[in-house]
Amino acid sequence: MSIEIRPVRTRSELKKFVNFPEKLYRDNPYYVPPLVFDQMDTLDQEKGAAQEFCDSELYLAYKDGELAGRVAAIVNHKANEQWNHKEVRFGWYDFIEDKEVAQALMDKVYEFGRKFQMESVVGPLGFTDFDPEGMLVEGYDQLSTMALIYNYPYYIDYLNEMGFGKDADWIEYIVTVPTEMPERWPRLAAIIEQRANVHVRQLTRKIIRKEDYGHKVFHCINECYKDLYNFTVLPDHMAEKYLGFYLSILDLRFLSMVENEKGELVAFGISMPSIVKALQKTRGKLFPFGWWPLLKAMFIKHGEMAELLLIGVRPDYQNSGVNSLVFMDMFRKFNAMGIKHCESNAVLETNLKNQGQFREFNPVSKKRRRSFIKKLEY
Repeated sequence: MSIEIRPVRTRSELKKFVNFPEKLYRDNPYYVPPLVFDQMDTLDQEKGAAQEFCDSELYLAYKDGELAGRVAAIVNHKANEQWNHKEVRFGWYDFIEDKEVAQALMDKVYEFGRKFQMESVVGPLGFTDFDPEGMLVEGYDQLSTMALIYNYPYYIDYLNEMGFGKDADWIEYIVTVPTEMPERWPRLAAIIEQRANVHVRQLTRKIIRKEDYGHKVFHCINECYKDLYNFTVLPDHMAEKYLGFYLSILDLRFLSMVENEKGELVAFGISMPSIVKALQKTRGKLFPFGWWPLLKAMFIKHGEMAELLLIGVRPDYQNSGVNSLVFMDMFRKFNAMGIKHCESNAVLETNLKNQGQFREFNPVSKKRRRSFIKKLEY
C-alpha cells in the first residue's frame, strides 16, 4: 500500500482540500460543515488575508490513489515575533483512521518548519485567531458549532504516539438564558453605566457604514485578546477582510456594544442564532439553494440556541462591571427572541476571568479542546 503526499497547487486541488471532511464525516451526526466559500477564501494562498505575514503550504494525502487526508503547514512570522518563539503551526489536519497517513502528513509539516529554522511544532492552529483552534479531546458525542473543529478520538491517539504533548486547553460552555430578567438588572446596569461612564449602544446598518464600525470592533479585539495564548495582533487595515462581511450580514439584535463618553468601544458581545442544523442540511454550500436555509435560520425562524462568537472587555475597563452590561443586554434580547440556551466559543482553561462571567448562568461544560506541541528535531 502506497502513500503519496501532494502539495495543493490548483483551484481544483484546493476544493478537494476544503471538501475532504465531507467524505470523512459523511455519516457523523455531530460534525458541522464550515461555509465552503469562507474556507476557500481563507486558504487561497494568493488571496488569503494572512498571507501578508504567513508562509504556508497545503498538502493532500493519497493512499492507493484515494484521497485520505489533508494538512496545512503555517509559519506565522508576526506571532513568532510577538511571542518570541519559533513555531510552525499545523492546521486543517484531517485523515482517515490510518497511522501512516497521519504520520506522512505531519512529516511534511516538520519538513516545512525546518525550511524556516523553526524549533517546535504546534497545533491545530490557523493562520490567525479568526481560524478554528484546538482539537477536540472531550465531547465527541456533542454537536459541534459553526466556528470550531470536530474530530474523531483517534486523532488524539496518533498525536500522542508521535510524541506531542499538551500546550493549551480550551473549554466550551452551554449557558442557560434566564426565563425572566432579574429585577435588579436595570438598577445594576444604571450603577455600572454611571460609575464607568459608559453606555450600551444599539447599532444600525447606517452607523456601521458611517462610522466604519468594523475597525472599531477590530481594534478592540486586538486590545482585549493581545495577551491570550498565541494571539496575533493584526493591523487595522485587515479589519474589512476579517469582520466586514460578517458585520454586514449578522442580525444586529445579536450585537451588544458598550462605548465610553468619547465614543470609544470598550466592550463587545458578538453572537448569532445557531445555524448548525442549516449548515448540516446544506453541507456548508450557499449555491444553488443553500442560502435559503441559512438565511431562514439567521433571520426568519431561529431555534432556541445561540452561539457566543466573541466577547471582550478592553483591559482598562476590566473589573468595572462592564462585562455585566454586555451579558445583560444580550440575554435581555435572547429572552425576547425565545432563545433558551447559548454556547460559548472556546475559552482558555487558564482564563479564569472569562470563565467567571458565565458562573451566574448555570454553565455546563461538555466539550474540551487542546493545542499540542512537540520539539522539532533536526
